[in-house]
Amino acid sequence: MVRKWSNQNLPGALHFVTGNFLDRIPVFKQEACCQSFIETLATLLEDWPCKLIAYVLMPDHTHLIVNPQDGRIREFTGKLKSLSAKAIIKTARGVDFKIDSDGSSYQVWQESFKAVPLWSAWMIWQKINYIHANPVKAKLVSSAKDYRWSSFQAFYSGSEKPLKVDQDWWWTDDSKKLSKAMKELGWRSYEKRNK
Repeated sequence: MVRKWSNQNLPGALHFVTGNFLDRIPVFKQEACCQSFIETLATLLEDWPCKLIAYVLMPDHTHLIVNPQDGRIREFTGKLKSLSAKAIIKTARGVDFKIDSDGSSYQVWQESFKAVPLWSAWMIWQKINYIHANPVKAKLVSSAKDYRWSSFQAFYSGSEKPLKVDQDWWWTDDSKKLSKAMKELGWRSYEKRNK
């Protein structure tokens, strides 16, 4: 049986995270919703030690590359989705979010998300370039540097707008944590099966 490597809590790894709005509603076409998500992410990063490497807010989804110090990517992403959903509901105008079955809350994000650990420098750079090129590919702008809701400017010029990114991507003991986690998750046997 092939082990699923996405959405694994993997201490010491960078994770490429994708989250989609429910029914792919283009919530991030509203500037106020983008700003509330950025503010929520900034607050979470203050409370939860995590390195933010790259990000982009597309109209109906978001991509991030992050490295939570404790490796708990599922919990980090769940918290981000929960907090940002509350902020977005307060901010969004003219969006009909679905109400859950008991009528107590709105559903903003798809329940699932995808967090893929990045194993090599090639994969890391491929995902960083993908994130920054995404608005150009979607024809939202003609140049990545012109898209306001991505880390392009922060990544390449050190700007802190709309949100600062970490230039140092790793925590001091990441290689030890990653090595231990890979052994515990059976990475060696997975690697041999897929050669």
